[in-house]
Amino acid sequence: MMTDPVADMLTRIRNANAIRQGRVTMPASKLRVSIASVLVDEGFATSFEVLEGDPQSTLKLTLKYGPDGERLIRAIDRVSKPGCRRYTSITELPKVLRGLGIFILSTPKGVVSDRKARELNVGGEVLCKVY
Repeated sequence: MMTDPVADMLTRIRNANAIRQGRVTMPASKLRVSIASVLVDEGFATSFEVLEGDPQSTLKLTLKYGPDGERLIRAIDRVSKPGCRRYTSITELPKVLRGLGIFILSTPKGVVSDRKARELNVGGEVLCKVY
């Protein structure tokens, strides 16, 4: 039984990134698809697709690397955990590496990056930090 599906997703991405694997597969959910969409929009991944399955759908995420094969995702860490949720207003949210990284937030307007949350002027639960 998996208690934290977001942490499982981030660990799969971290492990694939460590061995420079091109694709990561995992069970799909609405939250995981939303996080994958943010990673693609912010340039940390090239694409994702959801493959329909009988017991459960599968999410395939294609990671992005630099021209010489260097990793674009240096670290991807869970911030809000099931035992200790982290919420923030948009005024208290710091920038990651002076804007080179992102926070992924779950807001009333959906799952968005910190840049988009600043545009929408909404805060929420800080899911993870990517840089």
